[in-house]
Amino acid sequence: MVTFDLRRLRFLREFEERGTLGAVAAALDYSPSAVSQQLTLLEKESGARLFEKAGRGVRLTDAGRLLARHARILLTAAEAAAADLAALSDEVRGTVRAGGLQSAARRLLVPAVARMAAEHPRVRVEVSELELEQALPGLRLGSIDMIVIDEYDGHPRPRPDGLRFTLVHEEPLKVVLPAAHPLAGSGGPVPIAALRADVWAASDEGTGHYAMVVSTCRSLGGYEPDLRHRSGDADVQLELIRVAGVVGLLPAMTLPPADPAVAVRDVAEAAVGRRLFLVTRDGPPAPALTAFLAAVTDQAARLT
Repeated sequence: MVTFDLRRLRFLREFEERGTLGAVAAALDYSPSAVSQQLTLLEKESGARLFEKAGRGVRLTDAGRLLARHARILLTAAEAAAADLAALSDEVRGTVRAGGLQSAARRLLVPAVARMAAEHPRVRVEVSELELEQALPGLRLGSIDMIVIDEYDGHPRPRPDGLRFTLVHEEPLKVVLPAAHPLAGSGGPVPIAALRADVWAASDEGTGHYAMVVSTCRSLGGYEPDLRHRSGDADVQLELIRVAGVVGLLPAMTLPPADPAVAVRDVAEAAVGRRLFLVTRDGPPAPALTAFLAAVTDQAARLT
């Protein structure tokens, strides 16, 4: 009877998801040669040819794809077994690996870490700042347990099978202007159409925030924004607004409570907003993850 090493099956699942030995090595913090060695041992264990040459790299054979599908089932079952065993303990313990975009990490995850330290000191929480595109492979494969993502009006996120999306917060987008801007003194909503001649700041190209700024200027203002500055750090965008005189469209969560150097205004033409979701794998979470999710959800409720 063939006996499989779960660790090597995880290497196979990583390869199925990421497509190259180098990407697997980077994700798991191994050298490419070590990854290759583990997959070679898995081939010997299985007695089947799992890989074939493809250009300068390799790809899965039919047998490799078949075993990868079974690996997904076996690894999910192992995770469920670990969660069930942990649930038998009277004390919540274990490791939670969480990720999220910058504003969510700052306003939701960090306070939740502090609460966990006070209420469940035997739980180790690891937090990383990640966008969905970075975190999704790790979440699906089990190297990350939960992430917080955002979704802007008109730009829905993909909903891959096997993941659970839980809405925890909704908030408006605000026009943010330098205090010296001609429209800053009005106090009322600012039309996006009136900012046609301004220079804009947004997050990096390819992110939801960047797409939202571009589409909002197109749909509400009828123009392509002069988007010269890009940063995934909301504080950098705010500093550009304060010092360089640019304008921005930022979620309420990212804004300081009071700053005389900037003016925060509603969008005049239509409400524009974003939603925050907790994303986890399907199936019963371990008690440590359950406790952390409750702490994050409670913190999100405090923002409203």
